[in-house]
Amino acid sequence: MKIVLDHITKKFPNINKKEKSEVTAVDDFSYEIPDGKLVALLGPSGCGKSTILNLISGLEKPTQGKVFFGDDDVTGLPAENRGVGLVFQNYALYPHLTVRENIRFPLENLKGDKKLSKEEMEEKVQRVAKLVQIEALLDRRPSEMSGGQQQRVAIARALVKKPKVLLLDEPLSNLDARLRLQTREELRRIQLETGITTIFVTHDQEEAMSISDYIVVMKEGRLMQKGVPQKVYDSPDNLFVAKFLGTPQINVFSGEIKDNALFIGKDKIRDGINSIDKKVYVGVRPEGFEPSKDGVLRCEFQKLEVMGRDASILSHNDNFDGTVIRSIIPSDTEVKTTGGEIVFNLKPWKTFVFDSVSEERILID
Repeated sequence: MKIVLDHITKKFPNINKKEKSEVTAVDDFSYEIPDGKLVALLGPSGCGKSTILNLISGLEKPTQGKVFFGDDDVTGLPAENRGVGLVFQNYALYPHLTVRENIRFPLENLKGDKKLSKEEMEEKVQRVAKLVQIEALLDRRPSEMSGGQQQRVAIARALVKKPKVLLLDEPLSNLDARLRLQTREELRRIQLETGITTIFVTHDQEEAMSISDYIVVMKEGRLMQKGVPQKVYDSPDNLFVAKFLGTPQINVFSGEIKDNALFIGKDKIRDGINSIDKKVYVGVRPEGFEPSKDGVLRCEFQKLEVMGRDASILSHNDNFDGTVIRSIIPSDTEVKTTGGEIVFNLKPWKTFVFDSVSEERILID
């Protein structure tokens, strides 16, 4: 099921009753979610991700704009008639019911020609339990299960009615790191097996990039960039996206374009820049540094941290916008410093330039 969000705006009353102005949670947001794909809505807390999910599900109505499922305008359609499966952060399982009863619950509320017999409901429960690999746990209660198992029950309950769309609102945030990794892989497997259009809300960029067909990066209710995860990482449209994606975070320097060259402080790091003279930000991914005695960027060496396959060089530069520059290199790379100074070459495809005012990317190649 293709989903189209057409110039969606959502405003809420200000919780401070003395303030008459409204709070804009989603601001003129347009995006088409392709049929059968897994799309992650990614951004910091309060950026409007969950509000988008609620607008798609019908739990909220847009202040302006329309929501389409395929070619059908569902903007005014009640949530219960949209064919949507929802999985929340807190699982929302009924503690007094068994796993079987929790999964079966949505089927028991079907009426009219959709009503099912006990045998039909049991067949559907068994099928979806097998899909999420909890068929041996059907007689347990939620309190007798781990967090990851409870999450699978919640997913099974959302899938049992064969929804057109599956909406996941930070479903892994309550799990520990190891279980989160395992469960996100299971989510991707389930989505591929079912082919259900899935929207996944998270603030964890690693999570989003690892399992999504497409990501949508949001800030303050606005769409900042969309696309295939690796392409967005490799070619950020603005400084916010560049800083939000990547672990460790991108290293940002104050720089300038002068006489058709790019400078960080007194170091000329690139010639042949086709731009007027201006102040800029220069972002370099941690993997974009190459130690070299003939390098272009001089930094004050602090220490080397070896982490198995990789090593991390910690250094400082007076033009750096932060506390420590972190450069990731292969652990077998020989690192030479002279008088406490280390010199780097910068990989052009890992180095980005942004306007100092608009923070939009400047293409310099």
